[in-house]
Amino acid sequence: MTFQTNVALGKSSSAVGTSTRFLNQRRLYQFFLVITDAVVLLMAFTLAFWLRFTVGIGVSTDVIPDPSAYLRLAFLLVPVWLVIFTAMRLYDFSLLLGGTTEYVRVFNASTWGMMFVIVYSFVDQYFLIARGWLVLSWVLSGVMVSLSRLLMRRAAYRARTVGYFVEPAIIIGTNQEALALAEQLHDQISSGLAIKGFVSTSKGSGKSRDGLSILGELEELPAIVQRTGAEEVVVATTAVNGEQLIAISALLAGFPQTKMRLSSGLYEVFTTGMEVTTRNAVPLMSLKRLRLSPTELLLKGILDFSLVLMALPLLLPLFVLIGLLVRLDSRGPIFYRRRVLGVGGRIFNAFKFRTMYVDGDQILERHPELKAELQRDHKLKYDPRITRVGRWLRRTSLDELPQLINVVLGQMSLVGPRMISPAEHDKYGRMRHNLLTVRPGLTGMWQVSGRSDLSYED
Repeated sequence: MTFQTNVALGKSSSAVGTSTRFLNQRRLYQFFLVITDAVVLLMAFTLAFWLRFTVGIGVSTDVIPDPSAYLRLAFLLVPVWLVIFTAMRLYDFSLLLGGTTEYVRVFNASTWGMMFVIVYSFVDQYFLIARGWLVLSWVLSGVMVSLSRLLMRRAAYRARTVGYFVEPAIIIGTNQEALALAEQLHDQISSGLAIKGFVSTSKGSGKSRDGLSILGELEELPAIVQRTGAEEVVVATTAVNGEQLIAISALLAGFPQTKMRLSSGLYEVFTTGMEVTTRNAVPLMSLKRLRLSPTELLLKGILDFSLVLMALPLLLPLFVLIGLLVRLDSRGPIFYRRRVLGVGGRIFNAFKFRTMYVDGDQILERHPELKAELQRDHKLKYDPRITRVGRWLRRTSLDELPQLINVVLGQMSLVGPRMISPAEHDKYGRMRHNLLTVRPGLTGMWQVSGRSDLSYED
């Protein structure tokens, strides 16, 4: 297929206006970010001085404080920190307003700043500084700047609801992957993109898909970019061939401000993210097996364990009471172990309070229509196997309480996707692999959105 590659040399006035408006918004955000960082850093250094010399938190008391000297030092270090922040790309808009990378870079930059102070103290023998102040300044600068940036991000998200910090974007392709990309990116508050529509790569695609217009065909891409003011062109790679991909790059050559993005081509698992490595100047993409990074996993695990530990004094009496009720209501063990799938498809036993009679299989045999429903849906709306206490436990979700043991063992999380058995894994279709990229949750969207009333598709 031959493509026209004559590209317009400039954008239309509306496109230029959109581009200029977004650029001005971005510069304004960066300006306020620099001012906020400077103020917060000065506050962090001052608070470190107060904690070290007024409260008395320190390594030793050998250093006699000179408030004016530390004040001068704070004013000197703030621009040093800002330069390091700039070098660490903490004002690069492509790294802002998404993910945890920004906060990791803040702590790395604070560490480099303290290394600068330490090295300088070795060079200048007359420069004496309290080690306690250094440690406190390092911790407080990292924490306080991260918190201020979190608040700035929330303010930016709020501004996105009225159209600020949102880039117009188009998706090339109209196949299943293109539709999945549009669904994932439609929330402009988190994505920062306003999807204007699709560009068709084949004839006869119709006028719209999933509520979004088909703006035209691939040969019309320059005109579409001009008309929509698109700052990003997202290519569904499974919708184009090699020749078309080269043509897209050529058609966008006259639009230096418009970024071309390629999807991974694996939309069924693209929520886990991709890593790009270079081998002999060849970029290679690899699929992340886990959705969360090691740092995120650690922080989530610490949070889960801490919340369980704090709730333990209240939960232990409840555990004992429910255990007694289960034992008195019907014969059998207190706990039931359900075989479920965890991260990476590893099978483990999820603990629950027993809610069924121990001869439940025999009871079900007397109801063939219910047995057929169970085999078809893996759940029953009315289950005669459930005990009296079991019905109350299921209605209140207290039967799930022993799964806190699984949380402590690192097999589950307090919040996460619905845990599933091996037999029902395939029921979730092409997106089923995503369920195994994080730990299943004791509660989550599935529970607050309808529980067993939801279909597998939902």
